[in-house]
Amino acid sequence: MDLTFSPEDEAFRREVRDFIAKHYPERVRGRARREFDSRDDFMAWHKVLYEKGWVAPLWPVEYGGTGWNVTQRYIFNEECAAAETPGLLPFGLSMVGPVIYTYGSEAQKTKFLPRILSGEDWWCQGYSEPGSGSDLASLKTRAVPDGDHYVVNGQKTWTTLAQYADWIFCLVRTDPDVKQQEGITFLLIDMKTPGITVKPIITMDGTHEVNEVFFDNVKVPVENRVGEENKGWTYAKFLLVHERSGIAGVARSKKAIERLKEIAEAETVEGEPLIATDAFSKKVADLEIDLAALEFTELRTLALEAQGKKAGPESSILKIKGTEIQQRITELTVEAIGYYAYPYDLFFGDNEYPVGPDYAVGASGEYFNMRKASIYGGSNEIQRNIIAKAVLGL
Repeated sequence: MDLTFSPEDEAFRREVRDFIAKHYPERVRGRARREFDSRDDFMAWHKVLYEKGWVAPLWPVEYGGTGWNVTQRYIFNEECAAAETPGLLPFGLSMVGPVIYTYGSEAQKTKFLPRILSGEDWWCQGYSEPGSGSDLASLKTRAVPDGDHYVVNGQKTWTTLAQYADWIFCLVRTDPDVKQQEGITFLLIDMKTPGITVKPIITMDGTHEVNEVFFDNVKVPVENRVGEENKGWTYAKFLLVHERSGIAGVARSKKAIERLKEIAEAETVEGEPLIATDAFSKKVADLEIDLAALEFTELRTLALEAQGKKAGPESSILKIKGTEIQQRITELTVEAIGYYAYPYDLFFGDNEYPVGPDYAVGASGEYFNMRKASIYGGSNEIQRNIIAKAVLGL
């Protein structure tokens, strides 16, 4: 594998770096996404990239994509991570958008894709249900045909940022009398429709990021169905491959390890920098080795994509290792900071000034928040089952 960047690649890197330096919004610089407290905070960087035409590198050019090759996309992600820009919300750009331009009707493409790109429509994901998380095919939310509408009843949970959403893409059961996977339909539902209720779930770090969404006789036009009735599982699996590949987060983990090492340089044990101690330096080295292996796996996947091959079980490998590494980084960060990492009252509204060094603020909140990474997008246990079946033939 040739990892040498061409002069054209390096010129592109400089272009991206200069653009970020000039246009990254001050309002969100230095803030973790968990600290955003308005829809405008989440969309600030999105709108900058949309105006530049860089908001959807993975989309086909005819629908608004950049036309970048895999190397340019890789460089773009690296530079965004290096500048610590907030990750763009994936629900429209990386999830439902590709489903619509791949399987949707022309009317759906015309209606939804431009508004996803511009950020006018905010999407959330209606997959998980109580008792139907990792076993997604067992979902019970029902959609019953009624003329030119479906009537939807049920509940979704862990719905990220649904409190801001304009639309939700949902898996619903339209045929309860067939094999579970064969009776599911993919619907696009306007969150302003009567009968939809959103209730907050406060997570371990004290933030309101996820929600419960209830459907009580919600009427959804048949024209908002993607593809065929009872074929939604096909579209759901397509979407999950995109989601799992994006969860790996290699570039952002590299930046996070840089921060971890800076913290470990500042913290001391008996007058010696923590990073110089054998025990801690070994943990960091093991983490860097695992991340390097994950990066090469991601590059191999991108190389296959450049040859026109679609991602398959590789996305499960990226998801497992990517989220495990992200969790280990937050664990080592808390370990490095020690007692000063424990308070996370910044997110609970305490009026006391945070104690300890600046880098301690929010460290435990990030640790708690990251516990969910190995669960969302299909739990890591389920991903191992996929690998065992699809790769190892077990």
